[in-house]
Amino acid sequence: METINWKVEGMTCSNCALTINKYLEKKGMQHVKVSFAGGDVSFETKEDSATQELKKGIEDLGYKVVDDSVANTKTARPLNKFLRYLLICLPFTLILMLHMFNGWLHWHWLMNPWLQLTLCLPVYIVGMSFFGKSAIKSIGNGMPNMNVLISIGATAAFLYSLVGTLLNLGEGYLFYETAAAIITLVFLGNWLEDISVQSTQRSLNKLARAQKIMANMIAFDDQHQEIIFPVENTQLRNGDLVLIKSGEQVPADCKILWGDASANESIITGESIPVAKKAKDALIGGSVLIDGTVKAQVTATANDSVLSGIINLVKRAQGDKPPIQQLADKISAIFVPVVLAIALVCFVSNYIFLHDLTAAIMRSIAVLVIACPCAMGLATPAAIAVGLGRAATNGILFRNTKSLELFKNIRQVVFDKTGTLTTGEFAIADFFHQSTITREEFMQIAFSLEKYSNHPIAKCIANAWKTKNDLRWTKVDEIKGLGINATASNGDIYRAGSYRIAEQLTKEESHNVYIVKNNELLGWIDVKDSVRTEATDVIRYLQSKKIKTILLSGDRFSNCKKIADELGIDEVIAEQTPEQKLEKIAALTAQMPTVMVGDGINDAPALAKATIGISMSDASHIAIQTADVVLMNKGLKNLPVSLNLGRNVFLTIQQNLFWAFFYNVIAIPVAAFGLLTPAVGALVMALSDVVLVINSLRLYVKKVG
Repeated sequence: METINWKVEGMTCSNCALTINKYLEKKGMQHVKVSFAGGDVSFETKEDSATQELKKGIEDLGYKVVDDSVANTKTARPLNKFLRYLLICLPFTLILMLHMFNGWLHWHWLMNPWLQLTLCLPVYIVGMSFFGKSAIKSIGNGMPNMNVLISIGATAAFLYSLVGTLLNLGEGYLFYETAAAIITLVFLGNWLEDISVQSTQRSLNKLARAQKIMANMIAFDDQHQEIIFPVENTQLRNGDLVLIKSGEQVPADCKILWGDASANESIITGESIPVAKKAKDALIGGSVLIDGTVKAQVTATANDSVLSGIINLVKRAQGDKPPIQQLADKISAIFVPVVLAIALVCFVSNYIFLHDLTAAIMRSIAVLVIACPCAMGLATPAAIAVGLGRAATNGILFRNTKSLELFKNIRQVVFDKTGTLTTGEFAIADFFHQSTITREEFMQIAFSLEKYSNHPIAKCIANAWKTKNDLRWTKVDEIKGLGINATASNGDIYRAGSYRIAEQLTKEESHNVYIVKNNELLGWIDVKDSVRTEATDVIRYLQSKKIKTILLSGDRFSNCKKIADELGIDEVIAEQTPEQKLEKIAALTAQMPTVMVGDGINDAPALAKATIGISMSDASHIAIQTADVVLMNKGLKNLPVSLNLGRNVFLTIQQNLFWAFFYNVIAIPVAAFGLLTPAVGALVMALSDVVLVINSLRLYVKKVG
């Protein structure tokens, strides 16, 4: 399966996103995600050749598929189309509205029906060129949108007035200002909604702008003299050399070859404190060198960079729909036909009871224009766009929106120990070896075994005792939770691992690593690790929220209990293999909603099994696929932020949906009983979506730490 990512222009409401989603699913596409807020469309397909047909199909629906790279590199944006339409219609509408003040102005010439027709006609033509065309296409694809309501309402007012003009029926039949006001005010609302929705994307746009910058590329001439020239970072390839000076933005993911510097990686990790960098250290594209100059080698192209990965991750998450949105989508899909039916009933009943054709038409028009299906469809995307954007700029990545909704139910948090509650930066504290071997031989054996493991303790030993004279094995196996087994060419079997491999050979169970040869204990190694400085505050915060904390580790119980007591953790489950961890998490999750926080390597199965899996990860490990949430600042500091942000996003979605339902339940009957004019109804409808967006934007400033 190939994943296709497109940028689609022309989506004016959430019904547009539903339309594109339904079309792609109907064509057999899988994992379809459409983000109304960002205009992003992604799906999986087996046939690359079918994409041209799909593009044509989407364009036939009234939208435009553009190259994502072109969309992101536009330097000058054209005037917003809704603002352009508004500026065209507004002068004509304002003149038409003046007749309402005729008693004060005494401008009787404004009451001339032919003059009003002349003023209204340009507005009606512009309105129908947009609303009418969109309405016809939406009906054709079986997903009538709100433009159907606007078109019918404005057309009813215009045709009623036109009949009155042609038949000279008098002032009582002139409602040209109503038709013009409906169109103009809806354009006003669409413009306000458009700029409001775009503001929900500002965090993601900030990251996107950091993707394209100029780089100082290093090359060599025929005399091997160094030449430095500027290129766009999008032209850089793996292996290219670049010069990065103090104050410049890192153009791509790269590795330092020469020089020392300090880098601000806040755009990626949310941590503003500069990070010291030296030769062989990695630099993240998009970060900024605060001090120093370095020469570096590009390790990832722009499309494969950490920053690009973050942006794509957030875009895909924006296209997700949490369970709470499913009801709103179902209602939105049938909303327009229901409103049309209500408007018809309103017209018939008002005419029967009032015996007034004009009043019946005006009230039914008011029902059409005040109804707002977009509010229900926009409730979730607006909040999600803001929430995911704020999370990304704080070093928190949500891989799916389901997690946002699930956070509200979390009652316990399970922590791995090494690399999660502790720094994972080990140092050898002590070691012992039998008199049958020398110190150098013991260190050689330990290095030769531990270099094959990715466990933090093994890495510590391998780095400390690295030697060129390592032993060669004919077979090496790593058994998760136990250690390394290796077979030498002469048939000797060596093992390095936890106390379990030596429990038949010694009663001392307090050491970290045991080295065994042919069931003979050669010695042991102790390492020391330090607890993360922020861990205590995080545990206290969770307990203040009545959330149970559990330490789940493969380490010995005595070591785990010591850390648990230091931090105040409620329960300890120690000496667990990865398989046992998985079983424990499954059991805990069955009891109550559970978060699992781990390093994303040995804990992958448990992370996947938890209600929400949170991975402790640096930026280079963003591809961990098992975690629902990735904390990128190498610490627990943002764990409370992620919990609170998830809950606040869900709360905002609930508030938005309540407003959307409440608005329509109240507004439609009010219009049906003639308590407001169609023009006022159009204004109220135009502003209803803006209320949702403003409520969602509060997430930018709301305290979630």
